[in-house]
Amino acid sequence: MQFRQFVTDDLGCASYLIGDESSGEAVVVDPAYAIEQYLEEAEKRNVRITGVLETHTHADHVSGHGRFALEHGVPVHVHAAAEPEFEFEPLVDGQELSLGEVVVQVIHTPGHRPEHCCFAVVDGSRGDEPWLVITGDSLLIGDAARPDLASEAVQGAHGLYGSLRRLLELADGVELYPGHVAGSLCGAGMSSKASSTIGFERRFNHAVELVGRGEDEFVLDRSNSSAPRPPNMERIVALNRGPFVGAQPTLGAVDSTDGGSVLDVRTAREFAAGHLPGSFNVPVSGSSFPTKAAFVLTADEPVAIYPSSLAEAEEAARGLRSVGLFELRGYLPQAETTEKLDPIDIEELDRLLAEGTVDVLDVREKSERDEGYIEGTRHVPYRLVRACADDLRSDRPVITICSSGSRAAVAASVLAAAGIEAHPVLGGGVGDWEERGGKTVPFRRCGS
Repeated sequence: MQFRQFVTDDLGCASYLIGDESSGEAVVVDPAYAIEQYLEEAEKRNVRITGVLETHTHADHVSGHGRFALEHGVPVHVHAAAEPEFEFEPLVDGQELSLGEVVVQVIHTPGHRPEHCCFAVVDGSRGDEPWLVITGDSLLIGDAARPDLASEAVQGAHGLYGSLRRLLELADGVELYPGHVAGSLCGAGMSSKASSTIGFERRFNHAVELVGRGEDEFVLDRSNSSAPRPPNMERIVALNRGPFVGAQPTLGAVDSTDGGSVLDVRTAREFAAGHLPGSFNVPVSGSSFPTKAAFVLTADEPVAIYPSSLAEAEEAARGLRSVGLFELRGYLPQAETTEKLDPIDIEELDRLLAEGTVDVLDVREKSERDEGYIEGTRHVPYRLVRACADDLRSDRPVITICSSGSRAAVAASVLAAAGIEAHPVLGGGVGDWEERGGKTVPFRRCGS
């Protein structure tokens, strides 16, 4: 058997190539939009990609199945409950797809989405039992998938409960390869590990433990998520369900910022030292670049990228396109970076708060803020700051803070673009404030 896992770290997404060296056939499971990596791997392994298998219609990234179909004539397999608008081969529970001695067994596992399927892989040269299972967005490492992205949460949780019970019928030694690792918004408590086993998850996965407690307790727990939904979710689902999406034009240079927004993808400190007025800053070198950018930008606004190099521009374009941001005007080789943004550190925040001369905006997620926040601070998650900018205007400077400085920097750039004097706390956050002796207030619910 030929097997290779691909992980897109920025999105926390995993995809797979499965092949049989004797037959020379292979399939790709859940391909990313950038399909070149699979073609290169198939050529290296002397196999031909004869099919694409989708575990489900993805909500957080654009699939590469359209490019495989349009550019290489590869058929796409997905469960009929996905209701795709493209030509497809339907997956059916219990179906077996043969690549030669390697056989892929289809397990219909609704819950995350009605069409969701897992794939147990049998290497006939080793025996007739599954060697591994690709679990997509059902059973994850350390967690299970969200049930609230495609249906009502309680309904989805009931479906997920039954699906997990089916997967737990597999032997403990079966290797588990998920569709997501830490960094994805499709689960909460996921590990950064790229693989596990059914037995390990049976012992240490909290969601699996809940399955053992019974359906009612599992559903109650899984249907009460407050995690944010992936940005552009409805658009990405529509792209993945709709007519095939082909390759995008090569990114070219532009010499004007007219007609759209500018996304500065340099580091936060480079942006602070000098940037184009009105531009947003999401560093491509930081974590979760595509997701952060998609929270800041709208899907239909034309965007010019301002990088520190052509390579950085191309990397940013790949990331933006992976989340359905296709309206890229090009990149700016040079620009008049006349605007500055002065960051502050924790020590300076102490002084400014004592003087009472600033407003402090906590841009972490609600679950983080509930653990402890600086008294008197306002709260808007960074991903909502652009929509709330008018409500955040003040006659005093706004200090943005998060846990490390990365989201604070994004939020400050958005406020500055709206004409608000903003200063991010870089290189630290609320945790550092506490370590220095600063007081925080936990959120208390009624009766607690």
